[in-house]
Amino acid sequence: MTEDNAAGPGAPAHHRPIRSFVRREGRMTVGQQTALDDLLPRYGLDAGQPLDAAQCFGRVAPLVFEIGFGVGDYLLARAGAQPQNDFIGVEVHRPGVGHLLSRVHAAKLTNVRVYSHDAVEVLDRCIADAALDELVIQFPDPWHKKRHNKRRLVQPALAARAVRVLKPGGRLLLATDWADYAVQMVEVLNAEPRLRNLSATADYVPKPPERILTRFERRGERLGHSVFDLAYERRDDTHTKQA
Repeated sequence: MTEDNAAGPGAPAHHRPIRSFVRREGRMTVGQQTALDDLLPRYGLDAGQPLDAAQCFGRVAPLVFEIGFGVGDYLLARAGAQPQNDFIGVEVHRPGVGHLLSRVHAAKLTNVRVYSHDAVEVLDRCIADAALDELVIQFPDPWHKKRHNKRRLVQPALAARAVRVLKPGGRLLLATDWADYAVQMVEVLNAEPRLRNLSATADYVPKPPERILTRFERRGERLGHSVFDLAYERRDDTHTKQA
C-alpha cells in the first residue's frame, strides 16, 4: 500500500514517492514459496495490465477489492460465503500472498484473484473508472509516530482514487484500531464531497456482519485498543453536481 507514489509527468528524476508500507518479508515457509511458484501464475494478476474482470473470472459479477489483505482471512471468508461475488486482493507481503494462495486452492474457490504488488500502483494502472462495487481497507499500518503520519494510506489522494474506481453507490469500507487514525480517516473522507458517510453520526458505523475477527483485531484487543469501522458510499454524479 502506498499513500501517493505516482511521480506524475515532468516530475524530477530524483523524486522519491512516500510509501505507506515497508517490505518486511520475514520467514517464507516452504509451503508459501511453493504456492507462489505454482499458484501465482493461476490466481495472480499482472500489475502492468488493465484488468478485464469479465475475462478474468469468466463472468460479470459484483467486484470487491481489498487493499492489504495480510494473510487473507477476510478475503477467504467472504469469497467462500459469497460465491455470487468476485474478489480481488492486493498485498505486498509475499509470505501472506503465498499463504492465501494455498488456502484458496485448497478451498477450490474460483472467485478470488490477487496482485502481489503495491496497491496504489494497481489502482492507477489496472482498475478502470467505476469498476468496483466495494473497496475494503482493514487495519492499514497506522504509522503511529507523528513524524510518520504522512505515510498513512488514507489521505486525500486515496479518497480521490476510491471515488474514481467505485461505481456510483459502491461502498468504501475501512477499519482501524488506532483512535487517532480513525479520526484522520473520518476527516479525510468526510471532506471528499463525492463520498457519503453511511454513519448516522457522520463518523463510525457498527461492525459489518461480513467483517470477521482478524488476527490484527485480536492483537488490538489484547492491547486494549477499540476498533473503529467506517463505511462510505460513492455518490452518483447527479447528486454531487446538485450538492
